[in-house]
Amino acid sequence: MMYFENLVVGAAASASTSSAATNENTAAAMLVTFGPLILIFVLFYFFLIRPQRKKEKKVQEMRNSLQVGDNVTTVGGIIGRVVSIKEDSVVIETGADRNKIRIKKWAIQSVETIHDD
Repeated sequence: MMYFENLVVGAAASASTSSAATNENTAAAMLVTFGPLILIFVLFYFFLIRPQRKKEKKVQEMRNSLQVGDNVTTVGGIIGRVVSIKEDSVVIETGADRNKIRIKKWAIQSVETIHDD
């Protein structure tokens, strides 16, 4: 009888110990499984998303700081000089015959005029 009680108590103790070990193994397995995925998201953020946001912010700042007389290039390749600026559009002058074209600010790719600030 005593042998049977020792066997039951020993089995119960080892079951609780193995249950704790199983929980630790499960947590470790989840970390090993999801760790690389989380690492990939972190790398994507620092190498792709964050630099793109910085670039967009710089381009938006360039478009907002346009001045009359600036030489600009549009995304379509049209080169001209800014004649007037409105809230979201710009009128540029192109060519020797001074054709005027109204474009949206988002269509300006670059400003070639250097300002002394």
